[in-house]
Amino acid sequence: GCCPLSPAGAQTTQLLVEPPWTPAVLWDRVTLTCQGSGTPGATTWYKNGKHWWEEGANQFPVIESGTYQCDRPGTGLSPSVHLVNDELVLQVPAQALLEGDTVTLRCRR
Repeated sequence: GCCPLSPAGAQTTQLLVEPPWTPAVLWDRVTLTCQGSGTPGATTWYKNGKHWWEEGANQFPVIESGTYQCDRPGTGLSPSVHLVNDELVLQVPAQALLEGDTVTLRCRR
């Protein structure tokens, strides 16, 4: 399979995308929210693998394309979210999908 599943009950850091489509596109006015244990102010952000200037904030609007991750004490580093600035993009819902699921696609330009 493509995506390893966490053991039942395991807590992990999650990076939520709003609006919830992937790939995320810059002109969608995307907001990233980091979810995990600990206090929101302890969130550390990374962009393209390097410390990001929004360190400490739990949520922020994204104004530049790139690959983003967040880190929370106790639950660690989130999966990465890639934000693109393409003029034409085929999007799928940003949740886990399984074979046989009915899915809505968005072709946007």
